[in-house]
Amino acid sequence: MHSDEPKGIGRRIDVTVAAVIERDGRFLIVEEHACGQVVFNQPAGHLEPDESLIDAAVRETLEETGHRFRPQHLLGVYLWHSEPAQKSFVRVTFVGSAEPPSGVPRLDEGIVAAHWMSRNQLLALHDRLRSPMVLRCIDDYRAGIRYPLDALTHVDLGAHPRIRHA
Repeated sequence: MHSDEPKGIGRRIDVTVAAVIERDGRFLIVEEHACGQVVFNQPAGHLEPDESLIDAAVRETLEETGHRFRPQHLLGVYLWHSEPAQKSFVRVTFVGSAEPPSGVPRLDEGIVAAHWMSRNQLLALHDRLRSPMVLRCIDDYRAGIRYPLDALTHVDLGAHPRIRHA
């Protein structure tokens, strides 16, 4: 870090998205290999260049579970710092419904399986959750927290040719 750069989180921030999908008191959960272990998480992943947050959540859910996600609400924006990774994550989490795959889905590399799990089942796996955001998002969902999707704006500079790209 140069001396004139601001202190704090700096450039070690990853933007991720996640989907909270509930059916009959159970949540769609991904069992995956990460950081040398098998962990449990909501369908989630990194935002790709030129992708909207909503599109990223739909894509990640399809890639990790085979389910077609239909976001209906924004659940929240979460900031978490992982000491082992020395990295911070901004996670934008959506709530919605999902259509199951019509056949056997081909899942992303590293995905073991997709499961429908209750909060109590997840609580029992507490030390195997990918991050503390997994239970926090479930608890926020159960508390009824919801924001409209139009709280998010995807600014496409390509649609405004007079604006110079920085």
